[in-house]
Amino acid sequence: MSEQISSKYSVVDLFAGAGGLSFGFLQTGRFTVKAAFEMNSNAQQTYLRNHRIEKSNMYNDVEDALSEETKKKLGQVDIVIGGPPCQGFSNANRQKNHAISLNNSLVKKFVKAVLHLNPKAFLMENVSMLQSEVHRFYVAEDDRETIEQYNISTTDSQILLLEEEFVFDDVIGIVSDSDLITHYLWENDDYLTLNVVFKNCGNTEKLKAALAKHQRKLIKLAEALIAYEGNNYIIQQGRIAGKALLKYFKENTVDGLCEAIKPSILLQRMLSKAMEIKDNNIVVERFSVADGLVAHVKSMSVLDYITSILEADCNGYTINRGVLSAATFGVPQKRMRYVIMGIKKVITDSIELPVGTIKDEYFKTVRDAIWDLEEVETTIDIAVGNAGVPVGEAPDGTSVLGLSLRDSTTLYNHVCTATTERALERFQAIKQGQNFHSLKPELKTTYSNSERTQNTIYLRLNYDEPSGTVVNVRKSMWIHPTHDRALSIREAARLQTFPDSFVFYGTKDSQYQQVGNAVPPILAKAIAEHLCCYLDSGIMKTTPEEKRGVEVGLI
Repeated sequence: MSEQISSKYSVVDLFAGAGGLSFGFLQTGRFTVKAAFEMNSNAQQTYLRNHRIEKSNMYNDVEDALSEETKKKLGQVDIVIGGPPCQGFSNANRQKNHAISLNNSLVKKFVKAVLHLNPKAFLMENVSMLQSEVHRFYVAEDDRETIEQYNISTTDSQILLLEEEFVFDDVIGIVSDSDLITHYLWENDDYLTLNVVFKNCGNTEKLKAALAKHQRKLIKLAEALIAYEGNNYIIQQGRIAGKALLKYFKENTVDGLCEAIKPSILLQRMLSKAMEIKDNNIVVERFSVADGLVAHVKSMSVLDYITSILEADCNGYTINRGVLSAATFGVPQKRMRYVIMGIKKVITDSIELPVGTIKDEYFKTVRDAIWDLEEVETTIDIAVGNAGVPVGEAPDGTSVLGLSLRDSTTLYNHVCTATTERALERFQAIKQGQNFHSLKPELKTTYSNSERTQNTIYLRLNYDEPSGTVVNVRKSMWIHPTHDRALSIREAARLQTFPDSFVFYGTKDSQYQQVGNAVPPILAKAIAEHLCCYLDSGIMKTTPEEKRGVEVGLI
């Protein structure tokens, strides 16, 4: 029996990214990775460098996990793990001009992969907002059978396609017809070019800069819009936008320009959303125009979708879900992650979430994570960062966490962005714990609406507190606690609890993004150890016949 309990469990990692989740599982010594699925080539390279996995077992597309060939090759899979991106349609609408987040299909693929590979357990990790009602799927034609089979609850929902003041006769006829949508829809590059101009309407200086940058494309678009035949409202508004653009380039005045191009931008967004509805086979019960053009549809909670299917008797998982605070597990950041854990009911009737034991006053801090690197020179050259620099012994005063992460005599990825003169002025004015909002007005001129800038922008980290959630800190312009420079990739990785021996590959931005997307390995390790206890206890209580049934997927 002891021999069985000391055996290793096999893992398949979906949406693996750089592999923070897998890395934590491997650190327990109780798991091996059979396969990983990741589309980003840079993240693939990082994953292969840092995990014990053959290149032939690294797949580009999660769709491959659904094939019989892959299932046969992998054999028995003990646990499927992964963090499928999920914005939810409400969040997607706020962030982009889309009706539907394409990432929603990835959550469905995760569920399908679990059903297909039939592991003993699964772990799905995502942002804590996943439990919110804003994370819903619009019901598509191919969802109907699944909804009926698993009795998934649906709700009436609306997709606003066009504001009331721009509604025109026969607009419903156009958005109901794929051919007409295609007829009036601009080339994507044309829309994006004009949209760049439109987004800068609140700042005259940036508006003129955008017009100058895209002058050639805009003149070509304007001439095409003016020459378009017909008197449809969409065509008329296109002509108005085209004439306003040509007038600007002739007279160099922005007066009335934004008002002239706004209807065309909103009409193109309407057409784009209508095409998304068609392309994704969303079931539209009806359109209405009383309060703007609205598509009336059904939606279902992402969480209901996942649990209704996987908890069903025919699939046999018992599930628990909730928010884990990374700081309570020893990660030096206030990162909240939502996890859904499931295990076969033949192994256990119930599963609890792991509980972090570290109290607020003992949280690991930014100092604990990166102080020992303070005197190590950074580089802005990605090639130099990839080659690494030698480092000696840790300086006196390095924390226990710092010592554990400092596991390499070569420091890789200690790369940061070049500091412009304007950025340096801001860096020098911001104290630890402060951000963009603490700057004087004359230092906020880059942003068209500085009051709406997020609190994470130009944030100088406080040495004596955990950091906020590590995202792509290059885009957020996080500042080192004491140096007037951006946080390096390695420092961000330290905050995520990646040891120095874990090397990132790809472009500078890709490396920052890989770090920000990852699950902190310390948190992943705690989850893995917790799951291992259930899998071990399942071996102990299961009869030999039942055990064989679980192994071959019969139970």
